[in-house]
Amino acid sequence: MTTPRHEFYETDEKLIVSVFDRNADPAQVKISFLPRELTYTNGDKVLNLQPLKGQIDPEKSSFFIGKVKVEISLVKLVMGRWGGLIGDAPDPLASSSYQPTAQPSTSRPKQTKNWEGISDEILKSEKEKTTDQDPNVGGDSTLNGFFQKIYADADEDTRRAMMKSFSESGGTTLSTNWDEVRKKQVDVKPPAGSEWKKWN
Repeated sequence: MTTPRHEFYETDEKLIVSVFDRNADPAQVKISFLPRELTYTNGDKVLNLQPLKGQIDPEKSSFFIGKVKVEISLVKLVMGRWGGLIGDAPDPLASSSYQPTAQPSTSRPKQTKNWEGISDEILKSEKEKTTDQDPNVGGDSTLNGFFQKIYADADEDTRRAMMKSFSESGGTTLSTNWDEVRKKQVDVKPPAGSEWKKWN
């Protein structure tokens, strides 16, 4: 029997335990939650944490099996920081009316979010917003917002390069490379099929 490596971090509401068990088979993994105890089992690998420093809610606690680790989410019954995972700290709920379930609860793994689908939805809705406002301006406002974000997040040299290249080229070139831009005048590069004319 071996004890897998584990670590944890906490918020006021939850305590997240990461058990490093590479390529864990969901059919073999068994996790039981008790108010002051967590047990992780996968074949000959066993991790038993007790007594937990505070009470958890076995019904709301859950876990997720990844390729490198199993992430266990312990939901605290009382909000606040424990400052540790296990210990003989007095149980804040010992005198409360909460009656823990007698049987250990094994929660189902939570479903993974489809982040690509979510980002696609956001981009699609943003595009619809801009094109709905004014069909002639939609693309330009999106592009301007993109350039404004680059400028806002850039360092001083990048900002200098953007300002110099844009003003010297009459708005036909936008460069972020200050080393290249500072050496010489930035040429005007009109779009293909058009001709640059200077107005007096």
